[in-house]
Amino acid sequence: MSRRHVPAVLGLVAGALVAVPAPAAHAATLQVRCSVPDLVAAINSANSSPGPDTLQLARTCTYTLRAPDPVNPGNGLPAITSEITIDGRGATIRRDEHGDKVAKFRILFVAPTGNLTLTRTTISGGFATDCPFFPDPPGLACGGGISNTGTMKVTRSKFIGNTSESDVFAQGGAIDNPGTGSVSDTEVTRNHVIYSGSDVGGGAAGAAIANDGPLAVTRSRLTGNVATVAKDTQSFAFGAGIISFAETTVEDTVISKNRSFAPGGFARGAVANGIPTPGRLAVTGGAISDNTSDAPHGFAQGGGIANNALMAVNKVRISGNRAVAEGGTARGGGVRVGPFGTLELNDSHITGNTVDAPNGTAQGGGIDNPDGGTLTARRNKVLRNTVTAKGGTAQGGGLYHAGGPAGLGTTTLEENTITHNRAGDGGGIFKASGVLTLNGDVIRDNQPNNCSPAGAVPGCTG
Repeated sequence: MSRRHVPAVLGLVAGALVAVPAPAAHAATLQVRCSVPDLVAAINSANSSPGPDTLQLARTCTYTLRAPDPVNPGNGLPAITSEITIDGRGATIRRDEHGDKVAKFRILFVAPTGNLTLTRTTISGGFATDCPFFPDPPGLACGGGISNTGTMKVTRSKFIGNTSESDVFAQGGAIDNPGTGSVSDTEVTRNHVIYSGSDVGGGAAGAAIANDGPLAVTRSRLTGNVATVAKDTQSFAFGAGIISFAETTVEDTVISKNRSFAPGGFARGAVANGIPTPGRLAVTGGAISDNTSDAPHGFAQGGGIANNALMAVNKVRISGNRAVAEGGTARGGGVRVGPFGTLELNDSHITGNTVDAPNGTAQGGGIDNPDGGTLTARRNKVLRNTVTAKGGTAQGGGLYHAGGPAGLGTTTLEENTITHNRAGDGGGIFKASGVLTLNGDVIRDNQPNNCSPAGAVPGCTG
């Protein structure tokens, strides 16, 4: 909220001194030359003046930040504390990664009072060293490109090569949103979130986007982002595309070629819910494709989606995703439902996903509900998914279901088509325990059988 101060005007009326009300603050537009000092000065000016301000950057300019903001050294630019639009007009704001004294800092921070609209701007090379919304415990890192604790609207922009790294917990390689945010028509690519500690149970979440406040993502592309954790720390790498800790909607967005890597730990879906919360993650339209969760000698849980809270998926193409765990356990090539998960999966295509666990356990090529979660699936196509485990166990090419330790897990299927899937056993469906019901589903042409064990799935034969 830029605040252009307009002084009150005093006039003499009928011999008396009368204060004339100040005109309402109005929007101001500032042209910013291709100069970092000019950009810093423009933000400071906009923060200190009334009314909204628009900063128009120099067309296609690259603003290279070589040192952090002296007031808030975790950030490259002054914190956004008022209502500001940054219209990049094709410009790039990047951190210098190649100077003699390379400093680490994110590019932008939106304070609780701030309201930022970012358009037509590339944010590159940011490196988070702190977590403004979660300062305790110290050592957390959030939002390599931008951390929003106020209000944020990102449109027609790019976030490329930003990083959040911590030896405690890191989230939001490109964007971290504990405030209120929206991202539309934006590309978020080649960002990283890294847990580099040695303690057991650390985490790296949301290589592209991490959300702790209401967030809407529309018509965007989250591609080639990577979440990694230190080897053999039994830590969690999850949500390489997007991690949801609060109400999140994703519409008509492509989430592809992202990777969660956790050697000896837990690697979870490119699209994930972090912990059970009241906030729902809703994904409508678009594609979740060619993502990988890789946990050698650990647990790979959901190549495309890993849900452990409330989630709804409608009209999404979930294809070509992989859950891989050599010598470990791999589950849910396309979709995995965790023990606290409730998932409604409708009118979607779950095709060509794979689970592979050489010398380990592989289950649920298309969909996996193994630990007591609740899955309701209607009118989906579950086709050509594969489960392999050379020297190990491979079950449930299309779907694997188990009731969990308490036997309470349920899977309800209605008018789905489950065909041409393949596994060592239960090519279409493998039911280990719990409650699984069919209602008008077509289950055929799966290898080596449609449902297993024999008689475990009423209404399914062969």
